[in-house]
Amino acid sequence: MKALLKYGGLALLLGATACVDVEDQPSRVHDFRVLGIATEPPELMASACEITPQTLDELSEEVTYRTLLVDPKGEGRPIQYALWACADTEDRRCENAANRVLLSEGSTLAGELAVNVRPGASTLAEDVPLLQRVQELDPYRGLGGLRMPLVLRVQAGDEVVYAQKLMVFWCPAVEGMQVNVQPRIPGLRVDDVAWPEDTPLELRGPGPFVVTSDDVTGLQETYVVPGLRLEAVTLRESWEMSWHTTLGEFAPQETGGSTFGGQEGRHRTEWEPPSGAQAQEVTFWVVVRDGRGGSSWVVRRALWSP
Repeated sequence: MKALLKYGGLALLLGATACVDVEDQPSRVHDFRVLGIATEPPELMASACEITPQTLDELSEEVTYRTLLVDPKGEGRPIQYALWACADTEDRRCENAANRVLLSEGSTLAGELAVNVRPGASTLAEDVPLLQRVQELDPYRGLGGLRMPLVLRVQAGDEVVYAQKLMVFWCPAVEGMQVNVQPRIPGLRVDDVAWPEDTPLELRGPGPFVVTSDDVTGLQETYVVPGLRLEAVTLRESWEMSWHTTLGEFAPQETGGSTFGGQEGRHRTEWEPPSGAQAQEVTFWVVVRDGRGGSSWVVRRALWSP
């Protein structure tokens, strides 16, 4: 069975030989997955909206494409990947050969894959710029920025995953627009104890354990975008975090965001190991997204015993 999943700004197409268990939880990582995708920088902005050699060069700058690949039962098996720049956001697997450009391909292992690419410099047949085709297929003709799909295909054994990330290209259409700054999680705590990055934290007992992020309020950016009448519209980020683990599960599995009334959610969740589990080292991943294309993640470990 194949399932199309839209999760946290990613479109994931999973190819598998069996249906997904209805009891499965996104926070419980037990199989091959793409947990996060980011580009450094998260967007490219030209210095002006006029098409000149300088602005074209600015939108063609090199970016680092990063993806978080997890394969807890793969025992270090090789992972084959291909990364495409595409024109159509609705083509989740980038199957239209006339509207895609291969950016990178090769073999890697589980962990963070990082490749340097120039998606803005991509050209189709007859030297048609891919960005031009993106604009042609955009119903707003780039009013809200051009969003170029970067589609990753990864395969480990007979498991295949497709993941789509929208690379944002802007120009300063209204006064006050600034390039997005990548969101970063400043730190994590378990039961109000700082969770070190390089050393597993010792945890004992059945839980649940309260896990929180250090305050991100001062890191959430206020930013400006163009409105439908090309007026300046001021918005503010409200980060969301998704929580993942190799053992047990998190509740809630996503934190943050804001309500329709503008009230922001707290980055507080609880991790609970399963009853009857044996003592073991547990890996945790937390992925943060700022809601406008920026994303990053942290990895933590714990030595848990009942």
